[in-house]
Order: sequence, then C-alpha cells, then structure tokens
Amino acid sequence: MKAVVVGSGGWGTALSIVLCDNGHDVTLWSHNPAKAAEMTEKRENPLLKGVTLPEKLTITGDLECLRGADLVVSAAPSFAVRETGRKIAPYLTEKTVLVSVSKGIERDTNLRMSQVLLEEIGNICKVVALSGPSHAEEVGIRMPTGCVSACPDRDAARFVQDAFMNDYFRIYTSYDIIGVELAAALKNVIALSCGVTTGLGYQDNTKALLMTRAMAEITRLGEKLGGTRLTFGGLAGMGDLIVTCTSMHSRNYRAGILIGQGKTPQEAMEEVGAVVEGYYAAESVHQLSQREGVEMPICRCAYEVLYHGKQVQDVVRELMTRAKKDELLETAWM
Repeated sequence: MKAVVVGSGGWGTALSIVLCDNGHDVTLWSHNPAKAAEMTEKRENPLLKGVTLPEKLTITGDLECLRGADLVVSAAPSFAVRETGRKIAPYLTEKTVLVSVSKGIERDTNLRMSQVLLEEIGNICKVVALSGPSHAEEVGIRMPTGCVSACPDRDAARFVQDAFMNDYFRIYTSYDIIGVELAAALKNVIALSCGVTTGLGYQDNTKALLMTRAMAEITRLGEKLGGTRLTFGGLAGMGDLIVTCTSMHSRNYRAGILIGQGKTPQEAMEEVGAVVEGYYAAESVHQLSQREGVEMPICRCAYEVLYHGKQVQDVVRELMTRAKKDELLETAWM
C-alpha cells in the first residue's frame, strides 16, 4: 500500500516508522525541503534523537508524492491543519483514506481537526482520527503502545487499524470520532495544569485529584457535544490523560511546570521550544463550555491563568474551597 505522512514532526516521523515496519511504501513529507534533505542524508529527525529512520522511508518536500496514495496521514500541528488540508486536497481521491493525528481544536471556529480537514477537502474521501496515549519518542523506539482508530464508517476505521497495527502498536476501532478528538484536545489543557501543580511543589495527591476531577469535566463537555461516555474512560480519554499528565515527554506538562515556577505562559512556551497545544486549546475549551453551558471549573481556571494573568496560587485556593459536592451526583460517571 502507498502511504504518505504529511508533517515531519516527531509524531509524523514515528508513524512513518510504524508504516514502514508494516511493509508499506511510505513517504514522509516536510513543508521544509531543507529539513527533508537533511533527514534523508542523516537518516534521523532531530525531534527523535537516536532513532534511525528506515532506509526504505522516502523523505521529500514535494507534494507530488501524494499522487496515487491509498493512505494519507495529516500530522501537522493544530494551527496548520487547515492549510495542510488545502494543500493536499487536489491530490486526494474517493479511494484515499485520510487519517488525522493532530490533537487540538481550531481557534475561533472551535472545530475538531477532522472537521477542519473536511471543510478544506469536501467529501472527497473518508477521514479517520487516530489517537491515544502515544509519545512519539516511545513509538519511535517501538515500545508497546495502544491507539484508537475512530470513524463513523466502520470499514474506514478498520482499514486504518489494519494499516498500522503490529506487535508493538495495537489499534482499537471506534465509531465515536467526536469523543476521541475532543478527549485528545481537552487533555492537553489538563496536562498543562498538572505541570503547574508540579511547578508549585505539589505532589501525587494533588495530581490524582486534578486528573480525576478534570476527567469529569471533559466527559461532561464531550457528551454535550455528541461524544460517547465510554470513550472518555478508554485509551483516547483516560489513557491519553494519564500519559500526558505524568511524563516529561509531554510539552504541555513541561510548559506547565515552568508556569508553576513563576514564568509567564509566553516564556514557558519559548523555553519548551515547540508547540504547546494545551495553551491554544484552553481558549477553545472555555468558549465551548460557555456556549454549551457546561460547568468546567478546572478548565476555566486554566484559561484565566493563561490568558488573564490570574495567579496560580489563587486558583488552587478557589478550586479547593468551592461549594461542597456529592461525587456520585455531580460527576459525569454516574
């Protein structure tokens, strides 16, 4: 099968390795021809240090590589997904399956990534979301990992499952693309928040409290927007939340630590040196919760810290002294 991964970041590169291992004809496209040439020569992506790229992996900056592809993976950062969709649309056909692996919500429109792609490509082909607890650094060295292939079209979801699944990359299918994409985007806000608590010096009890109550918030909003409750307790929901909130691989977590230590959000993101999706998602989540009338105190406080300069110590006190609640009556896990 001919597969093209559009986006040569760490995640796109790791997925290229998986597809190569599975015997597919794989091309990795970079928007930067100089980077493509460097990766071709050195057989390494600087974002995945120490991982040797397969010799049979073709790396290019020419979009003509998309012609005739059976599988196209959109692996751009969330802010570049619309532009990516516009660029690849002329090369897609009704036989192509397009896989969205970007985790985020588009600013201003508050659309999920698959919705953004569909606006740009029309109904040319099926779009599948692939998501789960999956650090590129670990997939690149073939550590056992699980993800979810989500699409209302079962055949398309299974096509992606078959393309990616092997003895270290296990794929489950789901019809709930709404829940899977929302969980992927919303957990970034919580990972950033968990990093803040670490930066403040709080330890495991605090992190467990934050993650659990945040999952209740995520589930409330996810269900309101059409997602299925079980999704949020699965790999794309709780699984991805756990891995992103507890690992130094996570850019969101690292940025949060710096904010907890006193840096501004802008300073933290500059120091991390890569896209911190949770920062952008926090604004979209706040807008969605306001629009849908869903109570999300943790996400609201994260938004106020990130966008309005509220002190993190103040929001911790605010959250801890909120009105008394009954867990079984108030949480989405009823």
